[in-house]
Amino acid sequence: MHDIKKLAKLCQGHPVYIQTHNFPDPDAIASAYGLQQLLRIYGIEAELCYDGRIDQLSASKLLDACHIRMSPYENLMKYMHETDKIICVDTQKYGGNATNLTGDEFACIDHHPTFVPVDYQYQDIRITGACATLIAEYYALSENTPDSDTATALLYGIKMDTLQFTRGVTELDIKMFGYLFPFCDQEKLTCLERNNLEFTDLKACGAAIKNIKLYDKVGFSYIPFSCPDALVATISDFMLSLAEIEVAVVYSFRKDGVKLSVRSENPAIHAGNLLHTALKDIGNGGGHASMGGGFINKKSLPEAEHLQTDYIRNLLLVALAKENCPALH
Repeated sequence: MHDIKKLAKLCQGHPVYIQTHNFPDPDAIASAYGLQQLLRIYGIEAELCYDGRIDQLSASKLLDACHIRMSPYENLMKYMHETDKIICVDTQKYGGNATNLTGDEFACIDHHPTFVPVDYQYQDIRITGACATLIAEYYALSENTPDSDTATALLYGIKMDTLQFTRGVTELDIKMFGYLFPFCDQEKLTCLERNNLEFTDLKACGAAIKNIKLYDKVGFSYIPFSCPDALVATISDFMLSLAEIEVAVVYSFRKDGVKLSVRSENPAIHAGNLLHTALKDIGNGGGHASMGGGFINKKSLPEAEHLQTDYIRNLLLVALAKENCPALH
């Protein structure tokens, strides 16, 4: 743990890929990029990759502003071999949000709870507000100074994943913010934080507001069409800001299934565990105590579309009841 030299040594002599989850957000991108730049100091070249899509404006802005290159798996699959080394960053093998790529997932650096244990050769899994915090600590402990783009990206990842230090924040997140700040481009960081919603996002926000239903202190809403993961999460954050809601559940219907986001400010309700329990037989889900995400495969939903909304809501309500959720009393 915390040993970049050990990780670099394990990478030697192999093509190396740093894989994020399938829909990389600013924290995943910043963490992967920060690790890539740090490994380069130790003579290791690594390629950033994902299998999915970059579907949020904040992620695209980060890639452009810090000149970060990430390759979709479809562009790499014909070049990758079973002996290539893959480092999972901001995700875990079998975690449900990352495709099993061709190669050896020998290492993992992540800040999420583990639901399916894996025997990695190198593992650093700790609960923090952002994965970028862990990468920043690697720089601090190894006494390697991040360049301006790296420091800016890592700072942005920390701020975004902790919702400006209001969600899941730990002492280490705050410490690493202080460490990175002198090295960042403050003007670039400010530009990244501006205007991260697009006009088309208002349609999803309007639909979600229209469809909110309350069950005691648990709020449910759905978006009857596909929208980016980040927007589903943003809407669940908004719902949690309502005084009447302690647990917010938002889901978006897509061609291949349903994307879910859960937020909890009730210490008795672990958002990640709730999703893992509710979806374990029909999809996948997990996350932190205060925030989690999940996905239900279309084949697991009722064929009749008018039954699907109630079906999903009931899944979560049953899981909450099993946890003896105080928000329902």
